[in-house]
Amino acid sequence: MAPPWLPGGHLQTIWPALWSRRFDAEPPTWRRERWTTPDQDFVDVDFCESATATLPRPLLVLFHGLEGSSGSHYAQAFADWAHHNDCDIAVPHFRGCSGTLNLAPRAYHSGDHEEVHHLLVKFKQRVDAQKRPGLLAAGVSLGGNALMRWAGEQGQSAQQIVKAVASICSPLDLSASGKAIGEGFNRQVYTRMFLRTMKPKAMAKLKQHPGLFDAQKLLAARDLYEFDDVFTAPLHGFQNTADYWRRASALPKMQDIAVPALALNAKNDPFIPAYSLPTIQKVSAHVTLWQPAHGGHVGFAKGSLPGHLKAMPQAVGQWLLQHIH
Repeated sequence: MAPPWLPGGHLQTIWPALWSRRFDAEPPTWRRERWTTPDQDFVDVDFCESATATLPRPLLVLFHGLEGSSGSHYAQAFADWAHHNDCDIAVPHFRGCSGTLNLAPRAYHSGDHEEVHHLLVKFKQRVDAQKRPGLLAAGVSLGGNALMRWAGEQGQSAQQIVKAVASICSPLDLSASGKAIGEGFNRQVYTRMFLRTMKPKAMAKLKQHPGLFDAQKLLAARDLYEFDDVFTAPLHGFQNTADYWRRASALPKMQDIAVPALALNAKNDPFIPAYSLPTIQKVSAHVTLWQPAHGGHVGFAKGSLPGHLKAMPQAVGQWLLQHIH
């Protein structure tokens, strides 16, 4: 339940992201590594690990959402949870989200399960080498759709890599969510916020790779549908936005998931219509669905003003940890 002072999906989305407490005392301290990708590009990975732990700890990999990073409110809240629960955390940045422009003529997208795969394989190798108890993975919004898509694509093979996965407020039906974010208040507030950073990054990519797309069409894009039509879809092998949203959605693959998986979606999420959420008939027996009435989009603030963000990482984190042993 949301606190009485925080009514409605929009407030429950915006307030926690801006003002609620993300950590107890000190912000998490991140240590960055740069990893080379199979196509000779790079991904920046931020680690938050215990300096005093005497025994190897599980590693939680957190895939961020659209235009997110290790500085996002939910990443800091998860790092704080990990610190208090004998777990280490890593946030791999999708390309272009770490503060440095990546090299290849591509960025990232909601169905980027190949990127998720090569990252998780590398994390698993490290977990094994360090004799850690196991690897867990969670994804927020876009990152959660990509992670669930990966779990569906991998089927039984995912069991060799992760103990459990979780998606948090993920648009598992991208067409429904894409339509929702392009309308009304969502279009005026959230769409503008995303495009404010996405357009300059795309233009920097064009400077790096002249002729990659039509600059005028991109600058004229007024919503994510138009942006994806010019940039995201063609750069990542899709015909257009409709093809991208259809083929990248995790929902059609969730019947193939064969590892413990949790999908958390608030029913009042402004980005994700409740009618589009998965039902038990549409997912495998390995998938647990949590669909509370309140929470907004990656909000879930609790307590008195200004609220804190402990509750969601605690619930999701403990669900994941129970699959380690």
